[in-house]
Amino acid sequence: MVATTRLENDIDELMPGIIADRRHLHENPELGFHEHETARFVAERLRALGVEDIRTGINQTGITALVKGQQGPGSVVLVRADMDALPIHEENDVEYKSQNDGVMHACGHDAHTAILLAVTRLLMERRDQFKGTVKVLFQPAEEIFPGGANGMIREGVLEAPHVDAVLGLHMSQSDPLGEIHVAAGPVMAAADSFRIKIQGKGGHGAAPHECVDPILIGTQIVSALQSLVARETDPLEQAVVSVCAFHAGEAFNVIADTAELRGTVRTFTPELRDQMETRLTALAQNVAIAMRGEATVEYQRGYPASINDEGMVEIVREAAKQVVGEEKVITSKPQMGAEDFSYFLLERPGAFFFVGSKNEERGLVWGHHHPRFDIDEESMANGVGTMLTSILAYLNQ
Repeated sequence: MVATTRLENDIDELMPGIIADRRHLHENPELGFHEHETARFVAERLRALGVEDIRTGINQTGITALVKGQQGPGSVVLVRADMDALPIHEENDVEYKSQNDGVMHACGHDAHTAILLAVTRLLMERRDQFKGTVKVLFQPAEEIFPGGANGMIREGVLEAPHVDAVLGLHMSQSDPLGEIHVAAGPVMAAADSFRIKIQGKGGHGAAPHECVDPILIGTQIVSALQSLVARETDPLEQAVVSVCAFHAGEAFNVIADTAELRGTVRTFTPELRDQMETRLTALAQNVAIAMRGEATVEYQRGYPASINDEGMVEIVREAAKQVVGEEKVITSKPQMGAEDFSYFLLERPGAFFFVGSKNEERGLVWGHHHPRFDIDEESMANGVGTMLTSILAYLNQ
């Protein structure tokens, strides 16, 4: 408890600086692979802290650095924060409102970066308390496929030194301030996309018998795709198939030649992911043939599912109990959103957890990717505390 109290006091002292860092980043957002000023800001902070082996320009704007414990060699844990913003015009009336019109930190990555900088500082002050090494990683382009994580992995961030485990966090506007949510197994879905191009035969709207109506074919395909979840997926598994765009025609009295559907598929297991791709393609093509048309399907695999390691989750859960109390540590439910931290989890055992940041009393209730998204900044203290305590527990276990 003495150590916990000391950490709490240290974080309290750092909070004005953590908030200032977050607000600076919020005010100066940059899109994926364009985080040049953000990367410079992070690198300057790391140099000032005296960390070792700072490497910049990884997968364009990514950064890594090392904090080595003084108790001797041991395991290596990688801790990741994403840095990119979204192409959204901010509608908040705050003093730290985005100064880059049309670009906004509407997902919490500014907080993630500020948290990891604070964790790095606290680790530097505690090098005598742990063995092994912490690799801090600041990643570009989580918001745009193919994302920044996979490219950083290809450029070797999981080696030199060899990384044994990975940790990441995300602010959560779905969860109240003071809570930490974590669970073993799948926590975020694989996110795939599809485009179905339907070829019919156009003509006059008054003579449909002389045409092959791609809009009618499209409506039947939309209806048929619902059976993928309702009738072809094990009820104990989870999946989403959503058609989100339907484009066809220009005039009120002309039957179009072509139509196009676009949508997304979300799954948690590789087997169901394969099944969805195979069956979606077959359904679309065969419905079109049955109605005298043709369908071409383009299916693109996005981020894989984020699957937490049970052992790493237990470390995070115990750490969170020390920070927010046992009653505030919640077993999270799988989310259909996707995250490219999943690529790190494919390569190494790890845990990705969620930090409650919603405060209804202050009106901080708007969800991620909304133009009025904003967090209760006090939540960052819980993120710092849980992450730092998890790191130390893993390295010293």
